Amino acid sequence: MDRSRCKSCGARSLTRDDVSGILVCSECGCVAELDDFQAHLGGISGPQGTFVRVGTSGTGTVLNYREKKVFEAQKVIDDFLLRLGLSGSRSEDVRDMVCRVTEDEFGQGEWFPVLIGACACVVMRREGQSLPIAEAASVIGCDGHELGKMVARVVDFLELRGEFPVYDVAVAFERAVRSFSGFSRLPRDKVETMRKQGMFLIQCAVKWFLTTGRRPLPVVAAVLVLVAKLNQIELEISDVSRELHAAVATSRRRYKELLEALVEVSRALPWGKEVTVKNVVKNAPLVIQYMEMKSMEERGAKKKDSRAGQVDLGDVVSECLRKDVYDFDVAYLESESLYLDAKDKRDDHRGLDADRLDRIEISHECLALAYSKFLEERASLKCIGENANARGRRQTSFDFHASKDWWMGKSSLSKRLMLKEILEKDVGLDAMPPSFINSCIAYERRRQKIDAAKQRINRIMHPSASGPIDVCDSQTSSSAHGKKKRKRSQAIDVDWEDFIIEALLLHQVKEEEIEKGHYNTLLDLHVFNSGIM
Repeated sequence: MDRSRCKSCGARSLTRDDVSGILVCSECGCVAELDDFQAHLGGISGPQGTFVRVGTSGTGTVLNYREKKVFEAQKVIDDFLLRLGLSGSRSEDVRDMVCRVTEDEFGQGEWFPVLIGACACVVMRREGQSLPIAEAASVIGCDGHELGKMVARVVDFLELRGEFPVYDVAVAFERAVRSFSGFSRLPRDKVETMRKQGMFLIQCAVKWFLTTGRRPLPVVAAVLVLVAKLNQIELEISDVSRELHAAVATSRRRYKELLEALVEVSRALPWGKEVTVKNVVKNAPLVIQYMEMKSMEERGAKKKDSRAGQVDLGDVVSECLRKDVYDFDVAYLESESLYLDAKDKRDDHRGLDADRLDRIEISHECLALAYSKFLEERASLKCIGENANARGRRQTSFDFHASKDWWMGKSSLSKRLMLKEILEKDVGLDAMPPSFINSCIAYERRRQKIDAAKQRINRIMHPSASGPIDVCDSQTSSSAHGKKKRKRSQAIDVDWEDFIIEALLLHQVKEEEIEKGHYNTLLDLHVFNSGIM
């Protein structure tokens, strides 16, 4: 019985409850506050406390910072891997790489998603797959340059330089064809055919150095648009570029360069002089077929007895045209006879002896019969339109795709090849890198500007010496309107680059250094800091 007084009623009737162990007034039922403390004696090995236990502070609460940090980091990794389309073993590889980089500490902040994107790019590149940095940056929500720097830091930290492959533009094209939304409703066989055609053109672009020192995605977008047009699928290059995360202006530039290369290849064809950038898409099936036939030849191989078995097809065609059994324009058919000059170079008869094929003699009657059969089949094809012009001449249009399947797909360039194998192939054009050509043109232009600047300096420093007179000086001696003409000519012929070159020459800078075009560096070294020793 406790003799303490109740604070509510003042009675000395406080008793301890048997269950809870607290003091309760037996008169009024009031619970005594702060009077339930029980002292536990015995030191560290004594009985445990009521609320606090030794060694378990913060378990399961927000106070455990590291466990919460790891949990939140795992959620961020899962989210970005799902948005990047990675799953299975690749996602586990990304998690392991993040653990190795952060030493199992993970992290929080704006840098952590960038690290996840960089590890995803590294894992995909090591497995020979394509995950462009631009696409990963758009998913992560960061700048492409920032993500690229993080990729370089991850590769250096993990010492992966020796086993880190270069970016394969062919793999990027395969991924773009399979994932492009515009091809989702097409049959699989047609998509596969377009993939092989695009692979052929991509590797031709590699051979023509259209991808050297350039970003690969604009080239992929350009080839994708061209292949779609060849298969009667209209695509806008702006839409393709945005979906592939490529610059629209750069994609248009690469598309134009690709068409210009096809125009150069078409020069070897009989009608090549008429092919331009504007109409090369219509002629592209024949040009690509010619490139495919050339690529199946062995470079440097010479034919034996190339004249054996040859027949003058001109006489055969003329004999066919003299007959009045064909309802065709004679001039039109004579132009079509040029197609017969090219021999079929397909390697379809590898089992036969090449010498036997060269000794085969074909009669004029047999060729005439074959050509007449070709014309009969041609007459049944698509001939559209009649122009009711003044002369009443009928014009026929011929659908090349309807008469012949221009794509063979037998060239090894339709498959992924090594760079050395691509460069050894002959596709009808051996081009120089565009950057090298532009650099040579720029060097020549700067060389001409240097010579012109030297002449202007010599005329000012040595007026008595006779020298060549440029356009500016010839117009200064004109009569009434000399001042206006001089100002106008100076605005056209002399620009800021000429004045900079003159200043560098006056400061005795070597002409070889000026030709390189690094004007800001040369000005800092020789002009603005010329008096500082």
